[in-house]
Amino acid sequence: MSFNPLSFLFGDAASDQVVPPKGNAAWLTAFASAAMAFIAVFALTLSLAVGRLADYWSLDLARTATVQIVAEGEDRMTQSEAVLRVLHTTPGVESAVIIDKSEQLALLEPWLGSNLPANTLPIPTMIDVRISADGPDLESLKLRLEAEAPSASFDDHSTWRAPVLAASQRLRLFVGLSLALTAIITIIIVVLSAHNALASNQNIIRTLRLLGARDSYIAHAFVRRITMRATLGAALGMALAMVAVISFPGQPESNGLLSGLSLSGTDWIYPVFVPILVGISAFAASRLAARHHLHTVT
Repeated sequence: MSFNPLSFLFGDAASDQVVPPKGNAAWLTAFASAAMAFIAVFALTLSLAVGRLADYWSLDLARTATVQIVAEGEDRMTQSEAVLRVLHTTPGVESAVIIDKSEQLALLEPWLGSNLPANTLPIPTMIDVRISADGPDLESLKLRLEAEAPSASFDDHSTWRAPVLAASQRLRLFVGLSLALTAIITIIIVVLSAHNALASNQNIIRTLRLLGARDSYIAHAFVRRITMRATLGAALGMALAMVAVISFPGQPESNGLLSGLSLSGTDWIYPVFVPILVGISAFAASRLAARHHLHTVT
């Protein structure tokens, strides 16, 4: 019996009556597929959120820099003015503003407490630099700053960007491995479910063989039932996961991972492929299991 996609998708009244609609295998297949789809959608959402967050942090760090001036008295003011003059005349630098001392103290407050002796702390002068998309020639800029202000040090935040990108790539790898393990577990459960369904319906299979049914016809009936159960279960799991994802804030208010755990734009298309892939995997796995079982059992 050749494979007919239309008959497989929309059903065949005769073959649908071959497999009992209830049983432990039916519940196991549907529940496992729903659970695996739920986990897969969350893993996919996490991967997309991590990618967006890493891109945001990397871009934000790439567009900013800091100049620190460690000097005393009038020399500090002179070098600060020289640094500002260099930065304002450098192509690729959008703005350069001295960070107020109160702002620096606010940044130090989480580590040093609120009662900071501002007048006695050796806080250097900090200049916040905003860089354009093209950016300046950093080597040339650093040489000019060294000549004009020997106490100034330029930090382009490159040492901060590398760990962010490395961490995001590592987390994406773990998410990919999680998706692969989820797929493997789903296939194993489908194979076991198919063997269980075939083994528990040996009397039906023997009767069909006595009536002249081919193994391909019997396999088609079992494969369709198992594939539909897995696909519908995965669709339910995907729907529940998307409802859970919607409950998270849509826009990150603090640029944190959990506040940004959401989907946006075309990202909503990706979870739809989860039940489709589960259905394809269930079809292939149950088909192989059914053929193997029918071939070895007489």
